Amino acid sequence: MRDALGSVQSVLVLGGTSDIALATVRALVADRTRTVVLGVRDPERFERADELRAAGATTVEAARFDADDVNSHERFASDVFERHGDIDLVLLAFGVLGDQQVSERDPAAAVAVLRTNFVGAVSVTTAIVRRLRHQGHGTIVALSSVAGERARKSNYVYGSSKAGLDAFFQGLGDSLAGTGVDVIVVRPGFVKSKMTAGLEPAPLSTTPEAVAEATIAGVRRGAHTVWAPAALRYVMLALRLLPRPIFRRLDI
Repeated sequence: MRDALGSVQSVLVLGGTSDIALATVRALVADRTRTVVLGVRDPERFERADELRAAGATTVEAARFDADDVNSHERFASDVFERHGDIDLVLLAFGVLGDQQVSERDPAAAVAVLRTNFVGAVSVTTAIVRRLRHQGHGTIVALSSVAGERARKSNYVYGSSKAGLDAFFQGLGDSLAGTGVDVIVVRPGFVKSKMTAGLEPAPLSTTPEAVAEATIAGVRRGAHTVWAPAALRYVMLALRLLPRPIFRRLDI
């Protein structure tokens, strides 16, 4: 359960090596989160546990998690909740950008992006949400993207994967109303991170730390949607309303 000041006491992070995930965990630990479980592909190579303990976390565990291995998700969720009891916050931070040009030529590459970003998220969340409903409280935070607001020709494979994820979590949040379990969809723009290394930053680019700050503020106020930065809400509104013939001519 959250403490008397509303701070999250325990967090499960899926995609625990992502820059946004680690920035969010560091900020949570600074705000008195004490139990941290990080789902990662290779727990033996995870090197941030000591850093998080030194910052104040009392329990830090790297648990083996593979977003693409949907057959393992039920067992993963069961093991985490059995070992740690209640989980206050679940952060889904895994995802792949993929290569749009490769995906246009290779069906397997296109499917791989959707499998990780959408199918993997739906699978593991379905297993986890039953545990949250049983405990009667908790918050799920899903890292979506502004790319899912309207698929653009330059990255429509990635954008469609995020559009599916975004829709799923919006619907899930509505279905959980009144259960004590909340869902927050976070829609960052271009984040300067290892995932986007080598790419030209887009306007209104942001950082993992700024996304983490906006996410935690959203958790505290009980938001349903978080834009990072906030100005992107209006940019994407304008893009959604553009007639398609005009939208097609945009170099985006």
